[in-house]
Amino acid sequence: MTDAPSELVRYAVADAVATITLDSPANRNALSRRLVTGLLAHLERAAADDDVRVVLIESSAKVFCSGADLTEASTEGMEVGARRIVDLQRLIATLDKPVVTKNLGAVRAGGIGIVAAADVAISADDATFALTEVKLGLAAAIISLTVHHRMTPRAAALATLGGGVFSGAEAAAYGLVTRAVSADALDDEVAAVCASLATGTAQGLRESKRILNRDLVARIDELGEEMAATSARLFASEEARQAMTAFLAR
Repeated sequence: MTDAPSELVRYAVADAVATITLDSPANRNALSRRLVTGLLAHLERAAADDDVRVVLIESSAKVFCSGADLTEASTEGMEVGARRIVDLQRLIATLDKPVVTKNLGAVRAGGIGIVAAADVAISADDATFALTEVKLGLAAAIISLTVHHRMTPRAAALATLGGGVFSGAEAAAYGLVTRAVSADALDDEVAAVCASLATGTAQGLRESKRILNRDLVARIDELGEEMAATSARLFASEEARQAMTAFLAR
């Protein structure tokens, strides 16, 4: 089963794997209200489908996700959007089925939260990652819920405070992704991982994932509201508004 190509997020099922494809190239798969709504809906759809054992999140183009939609954030604020991204990370972490991410190219800011929330993340080794919030008068607040759970403390400090670009290979060394492989091996590696995960029974996968993610979910529940409020406050600040306006004008 597949969806119409006009949607920003597409859904298809084959061989017990639900593939959710981010397909909003006009804004580099930024986390707009429409894209997040579609992603949440398709995750819930996969959760309810007894024929699905594994969920794969990928993108239709090289850029996986460019982070928050700065155009929306600069005009509408992030009060609702920040909480929706917290909800998105929590849904990925609590879904009864393993969630895998696959990225060939760039992942930025809020997109890194999706990768960190996933159970297994496979990246091209020359893909690029960056927590760019610090350069816009912001902080990686809502995605710290998952990113800081995955990354080593030293790596998280360097990436968060520096805002610099790091590779998929470095992301694997930092603990952010599970494995980094050459770009030409990415499809085969992800297919093999998904096929292996799909051999688990529904109960085995569900209960194993609950044990694995217990601390992560507790962290989201404890800090989610505080981090959402922090994010909304920073997005509304004059410093961030000026930085976002300058960035969008480039």
